[in-house]
Amino acid sequence: MSYTRTIVLTALAMVAFAGNSLLCRAALKHTGIDAASFTAIRLISGAAMLWLVVRMRRGASVGKGNWLSAFALVVYATGFSFAYVSLPTATGALLLFGAVQATMIGHGIWAGERLHRLQLVGLVFAFGGVVGLLLPGLSAPPLRGAILMLGAGVAWGVYSLRGKGAGDPTRVTAGNFLRAVPIAAVVSVLMLNRTSLDAAGVLYAVASGALASGIGYAIWYTALPALKATGAATVQLSVPVIAAVGGIVLLGEPVTLRLALASVAILGGIALMLLEKRRAE
Repeated sequence: MSYTRTIVLTALAMVAFAGNSLLCRAALKHTGIDAASFTAIRLISGAAMLWLVVRMRRGASVGKGNWLSAFALVVYATGFSFAYVSLPTATGALLLFGAVQATMIGHGIWAGERLHRLQLVGLVFAFGGVVGLLLPGLSAPPLRGAILMLGAGVAWGVYSLRGKGAGDPTRVTAGNFLRAVPIAAVVSVLMLNRTSLDAAGVLYAVASGALASGIGYAIWYTALPALKATGAATVQLSVPVIAAVGGIVLLGEPVTLRLALASVAILGGIALMLLEKRRAE
């Protein structure tokens, strides 16, 4: 794959991932759809799109997903949607990304990886940024939404770890999305008394599932082989930034000093850890 194509595909994937936050927040804030219905429609449309992508490729790649990963996917998607009932776009994306990276790093430490001095400094900065963001105050995000998003991030971290070495990532993701549909349907049935739908909300959910998730993951997995593991993790630092800019421009969300400082601490700390890891390798 050419360098230019890799850059273009990577940029499109990052925009798609940030788009999930924007679409979910816009739907839950400006339309009548409820969080459980948004989750179910997102997963159904994502499964359909990924199934089409896999069918069109007709390759000999292996991988089909599994029920434990599908469950982690539903936990992520459900926590993500319910968190965005109250969280601004930028705050949600920042907490999600921080929790995902914390889960991945924590697993590495548990598996025996040793952190270098600068990585420890980065970890302290990132952790301090999260604590500073969540400290009580007028500009603090709603605690319930923050906890839900952190839980969603942990679930996505677990999902990502389980996917390593499972086969062709697009095919595996398609299989997990297909298995996630009945689980999400059960969640929707349990929340049936709170179900609320409208055309705009459904369109946002379909766009989130089919475009930002389905097509987004397919594009990302196409570009991923051309990126080193550390480079792939580093480039994802752009997702919360893109989401924040989108929230300001498209949804009119304000940027507080607390959020700005927390973003610098969290993203800067994670970047320091990733870059130092690459240097050590």
